[in-house]
Amino acid sequence: MDLSLKTESFTQDRRDWLGSAHGTDAPVSATLDVSKFTAGTHYPDGYIKSGVPLGKITATGLYGPYDDAASDGRQALVGFLFTAQDVNARRVASTKVVGSMLVHCFIREAKLPISVDAAGKTDVAGRIIFV
Repeated sequence: MDLSLKTESFTQDRRDWLGSAHGTDAPVSATLDVSKFTAGTHYPDGYIKSGVPLGKITATGLYGPYDDAASDGRQALVGFLFTAQDVNARRVASTKVVGSMLVHCFIREAKLPISVDAAGKTDVAGRIIFV
């Protein structure tokens, strides 16, 4: 447990990728493995954007960006990051960040910060509806 003093800053979180409020009342906790995310793609401004599709890393139980070509568990889409997460190395000393994930919701596909392929949509069929 890290009890050191931390400074927190905030960003404007865009959630226009949500198709409705359905499911937003029950997000689940998701610990992100920051080392699996790419700075230029996933957090160019120091924040992993809400709406990033997530997969669960089998060996650690942590979450990383969904990638159908991965072989570590992230090849299966499990949900979408609900709130932007600060991962700026100057402010966050850990490679693990706790966030929240939506596993049942409506998604405006065209508004996602990172697109989802057909295999990912199949993974969440029946729980997540793309509109």
